[in-house]
Amino acid sequence: MTVLEVLTYPDARLKRVADPVERFDAALRGFVADLVRTMAAGPAAVGIAAPQVGRLQRLVIVDVSTRPRAAGHGRLVLINPEITAWEGHAVGREGCLSVPDYTGNVIRAECIRLSARDEHGGSVDYEMEGFEARVVQHEMDHLDGLLFLDRLVSRRSDLFARRDRGKGS
Repeated sequence: MTVLEVLTYPDARLKRVADPVERFDAALRGFVADLVRTMAAGPAAVGIAAPQVGRLQRLVIVDVSTRPRAAGHGRLVLINPEITAWEGHAVGREGCLSVPDYTGNVIRAECIRLSARDEHGGSVDYEMEGFEARVVQHEMDHLDGLLFLDRLVSRRSDLFARRDRGKGS
């Protein structure tokens, strides 16, 4: 397993749209293992998307289990994920491994339903709420070439210089 280099803003590769994963093979599972290791090496990261390491595939990993009050499903490998339903809206502060010096307030759905594939190609469906739902939406944005900077509530008043670089996704 390898720790991969995380691309940082303003790298133009972060703005590209990822392609669907079509092959569920040992090479894909090896890449998933590298992404898991890269996320673990990041400062308190709770998610990572393949485009953040320069690989344009629709694959994200989310694990909010390190956050004591965050309900979640444990470590999730979500390939070709699609949100099938959502409810409510909430503003929350977000950070990102690819934008290490800033955090910002972003509006996200409070509850989502999601369909995806796992690293073996099997279908998975989840219902999520709160922080886990926020992290999944954040990571899925990377698949469409979006950063939290593109979704700030207000560019004037909702972008903050990071004081504690120990948080990110």
